[in-house]
Formats: sequence, C-alpha cells, structure tokens
Amino acid sequence: MAKNEGLKFWGAAAVLAAIGNLFLVDASHAQQSGGAPGVPKPLPLGFFITSVGLGKGADLGGLTGADAHCQNLAEAVGAGHREWRAYLSTQETETEPAVNAIDRIGEGPWGNAKGVAIASDIDSLLYDNSNINYEHAITEKGERVNSRVFGDSPNKHDILTGTQIDGTAYPAGDDMTCSNWTSDDEGRAVLGHSDRHRRIYPGSPWNSAHPSRGCSQEALEATGGDGLFYCFAAD
Repeated sequence: MAKNEGLKFWGAAAVLAAIGNLFLVDASHAQQSGGAPGVPKPLPLGFFITSVGLGKGADLGGLTGADAHCQNLAEAVGAGHREWRAYLSTQETETEPAVNAIDRIGEGPWGNAKGVAIASDIDSLLYDNSNINYEHAITEKGERVNSRVFGDSPNKHDILTGTQIDGTAYPAGDDMTCSNWTSDDEGRAVLGHSDRHRRIYPGSPWNSAHPSRGCSQEALEATGGDGLFYCFAAD
C-alpha cells in the first residue's frame, strides 16, 4: 500500500513539474516578445506636442520651419531616425495650393512618449475616441501640457493647427493660419484643445476648437496657448 502511495506521490510531482515548466516557457516567451501574454507591446514614439514653441508666436518659418522643429525635438529624445511632420494646414494662395494637415502625417499607428497608442489609423484619429487628451497628449519628454481645467497655470491647451475638424485646410480668404505660419503680428490661427475641454466642458475637438486672438506670442498666450503644435511621425 505504501509503495502504491509513493508512486502516486511521485507521479503527481512529475505532473506538477511539467506544468511548472510550461509556465516558465510562457513567461520566457512573454519577456522576449516585450510583455505578458495579451498585453499590447508599447509603441515607439510617433506623436507628441512640442515641449516648447519657437518663441515667435505663430511665425514658425512656414511648414518647413515647423517640421524642422519637430525633427529637432524628436532627435533630442532619441527619435530623430523617424520622419517628423507638424500637424498644420496651409491655405491656398495665388502661387501655392492648400496643404491639408491630415495628408502630412502618414497612416499610423502613433504612440506617445510612454508607448501608449494615440490612434491606430487616420479614422480613429479623427472620428473615433483617440487618446489625444490631457493624460496622453504629452510632449516628446513625456510631460503633460498645462490645462486650467486640471488646475495648471498658465493654461497652454490651445495648440496651433490651422485646420478644419476633418484635418483639411480652410478655404482661401479669411486668414486661419497666420499667413501660413509666417506671421507673428497680423491675422489669426485656428487652434485645437489638447485636453479636449472647452472652458470646463469636455468634448472639445483636439484639432479645431476656435481661432486665436492674433499671431503674436502675446496674443497666443492670452488666448490660452504658448505657440505649441502637434508632431507626428509620417513613416
């Protein structure tokens, strides 16, 4: 009887050992693949709000200057190998066609500085509940952008876009882009709300909320911003 019980004991021990080995294999595989089973792997940096503006209001040196600023900030945090574009539209002029912000930024997915997905594609970015909000719309350094709704001062949630809610440029006529991002004086620019709040109310668009009071640095700050803009990796 004792012999049979001993065999049962060692048989059960062998089964438990085999199960344990399976768990070890699964854990090893999870570590090699970047996380536990079922947990999404963090995305590389593909989106951020500029931690600083260029200091000249909405005069960004046009799209070229804005893109270069995105690239330089990304380079400073080790993401300069990607192709960075500012989420900005320009309006049609007598010599140049309009440029749509949404056509400049690739197809996604885009992750923030903490690896959290901002959106998987254009549709989820524009028409779904994208993660552009106070918690996840952060700078290239992983810092939140000031929002008075959440008790921050000064308020900086007004982000330069010059863009309609579908990501396209405004028609020629009324200036909505501070002379296509070359003016720090006359004109105005359409702004989005990085915290998705209008005053104290949630649900405001991240890319097309209202125009600025002007194009100077002082006018942008008085409106509720700091000359910041969105950057996306287009590759």
